[in-house]
Amino acid sequence: RAGGPGMHIRYTTVATPLGQLLVGVTDRGVCAVYLHESADTLEEALREEFCRATIERADGDDLDRAVRAIVTQLEGHSPTIDLPLDVQATAFQLRVWDALRKIPYGETRTYAEVAAAIGSPAAVRAVASACARNRVAVVIPCHRVVRSDGASGGYRWGEERKRKLLARERDGGSKRM
Repeated sequence: RAGGPGMHIRYTTVATPLGQLLVGVTDRGVCAVYLHESADTLEEALREEFCRATIERADGDDLDRAVRAIVTQLEGHSPTIDLPLDVQATAFQLRVWDALRKIPYGETRTYAEVAAAIGSPAAVRAVASACARNRVAVVIPCHRVVRSDGASGGYRWGEERKRKLLARERDGGSKRM
């Protein structure tokens, strides 16, 4: 919320089966994973969201490891991503995000099911809000949360991208995107 004062973020962008991927890291871990058609748009989004942080394009082992892990998952070759994260969140958001990381690869849960899983069954809208504030797409798999009627619901990086992610996971990565 405060724009990341005092943070030093290094980032890179790469092409993936789902468009451009931006991965940003600090010394503590991954702080940003964005998806879009345009690398320029992703870089603008990073600078806007972390407007008070020091941001630089870079390479390095920690960036390479994070990019490889995320791309491998996007390609359907790995059901899990185990990366250190540097995310700022409320206690409620952290509970939601922890629940999202427990949703098995290839499966979905409704916003209501996630709310019940964290012990707050009436907090369906707050769960949706926590999903929308997730800055590390795929690593915290908010794309695995759908509406109770089975519709995909919203997704910061586009509903079509969300449908492709879910289809890819359901098919075990066997279909090309």
